Amino acid sequence: MHPHPAETPAERRRRELREDARRSILDAAEALLVEDGYERFSMRRLAIRCGYTAPTIYHYFGDKRRLIDAVLEDGFQRILDRLRQVGRSADPAEAVREQLDAFVRFSLENPTHYRLLSLPRPDGAPPPASEQAAREQLESPLAALLRAGRLRATSVDEAVQCLWVVLHGVISLRTNSPDAQWMENLESFALDTLLRGLIAPAERPRKGKP
Repeated sequence: MHPHPAETPAERRRRELREDARRSILDAAEALLVEDGYERFSMRRLAIRCGYTAPTIYHYFGDKRRLIDAVLEDGFQRILDRLRQVGRSADPAEAVREQLDAFVRFSLENPTHYRLLSLPRPDGAPPPASEQAAREQLESPLAALLRAGRLRATSVDEAVQCLWVVLHGVISLRTNSPDAQWMENLESFALDTLLRGLIAPAERPRKGKP
């Protein structure tokens, strides 16, 4: 929370109450969307869940569609923040591995976020800006590998599809069946196996003639 040095104590308290209300509504909306899906989601059910009246919810978010937009923007922004915390390696292959590892850890730590963000949205609304930014963050080193001739796929999109199949499978199995006897370091093993097939090693510099 950013400080507001010019605020009076009363103004600060009102702002904090507004921020708390907005956070509570977003969290409740996210949980309902995961539980009921987009089709059954309603402002009335949300009001019951979060304890705020429907007029209050409309005051903060305007309408149902903008509320859902805000929920998704908030979730993808959290993922984007985590990805941006990863230091960018000089080798794009290492950058891919580090970012995917951060994505998997975030998803396993925040299964509700992950379930919601992986649900297809039925209303055809454009993706939130943070989703596109997160995608670009992940695709940038893949594009560098493609340009270097190290990506064993004909396009970045093909590589993303391969990665998504494996990541979604691992994350979904782990979150939906947490008590199963999964192998130790399943996520790392799956990622390493996939990336060995998807990314060619960098060529070693040739030694000069003696």
